[in-house]
Parts: sequence; structure tokens; C-alpha cells
Amino acid sequence: MSFKPQIVIDCRGHLLGRLASVVAKELLNGQSVVCVRTEDINISGSLYRNKLKYAAFKCKKMNSNPKRGPLHYRAPAKILWRTIRGMVPHKTPRGAAALDRLKAFEGVPHPYDRKKRMVVPSCLKVLRLKKERKFCKLGDLSQQVGWKHQDLVERLEKQRKVKSEVFYKRKNAQKKARQQAVKSASVSAEDKSILESAGLA
Repeated sequence: MSFKPQIVIDCRGHLLGRLASVVAKELLNGQSVVCVRTEDINISGSLYRNKLKYAAFKCKKMNSNPKRGPLHYRAPAKILWRTIRGMVPHKTPRGAAALDRLKAFEGVPHPYDRKKRMVVPSCLKVLRLKKERKFCKLGDLSQQVGWKHQDLVERLEKQRKVKSEVFYKRKNAQKKARQQAVKSASVSAEDKSILESAGLA
């Protein structure tokens, strides 16, 4: 990835561990990363298998004071955040600063629905997992273990997709109109030579 002030990653169709490792590396390099649509992240293995693994994780607690840890997050964004935290030295100043550069969301909230979103090809499930292998969605696992907002996120995503489709059609129409205007524009020979010398024609 080239360095930018902020990178917005659309997590849909990515594998959890692979995506977390790439994001962790970028954060440690000083990159600011925003992960959206975390509920659509894929995990290799069936839903039943991953539920068993989460159940084993839930058994881990502190005997003297369970409030102090480990915390068992249910929301997909928090599960991704915790996975990345495990790949970052979060107890050092450098690691803590790296984690501060990470944001994770379910769905695509307002400022990021207008920004260009990217994918990480090395983490995509279709490229990294054989088609006969079982997998499940992080949102489905979260709902099974106590996350209560899947229906709300789905409803908001439907509304966002309608808006983005209207925006995309309008943008294409403007682009086409501009291309036609450029083709039909008549330029005098003197102006054309000036444009050619400037490398704009």
C-alpha cells in the first residue's frame, strides 16, 4: 500500500486473520486505517466450529476479579480490533500509538460512505481459500454469541446502497456529458497549437 493520510478498507469478503496481519503492519508503519463493513468479514471453518472456539475463549477469565479481563467482545468491529491488537505490541508507546490510528465499524458510517474504499487482494477469501472449504461470516458468529444489532446494520446498509446507486448513476451521466462536450468543442488553430505545446491537447 502507498502511504496516504488515511486508508479506508472495505472488509467484505476478506479473511479475518490475513486482514488483521496486513492492517497491523500498516499501523506500525504509521498508516491510519479505517475498516468498514466488518460484519461481512469471512472466517475459515464452519460456523459451528467457530462457535466452539468462541465458547472456549469465553471460559477464559480472571479468577480474583473477572472485570479486569479478558473481555469477550461480541461486536464484529471489536472482534477485529482485538485480533489486530494481538498482532501489535499494544503495551508499548509505539504499539499504543499504532492502535490509536485504527478505526473499525459495522456498515459504512457517514464520512466514509463518500470516500474511496479499497480491498487487500492477498486477504480475499476467493483468492486464498479453496472453494470447497467451509467458512462463515463474522456477523453471523457475533449474532450467535450475543451481538444484537445485525438487523439494524442490514437495514442501514440497504438505505446506503440505494443512495450510492443514485450517486453513481449521476456521476456517470456527468462524465459522459463532459466527454461529449470535449469532443464537440471547436478550437481555433492558434489555440490548438498553444494547447499542444502545453501538452493538454
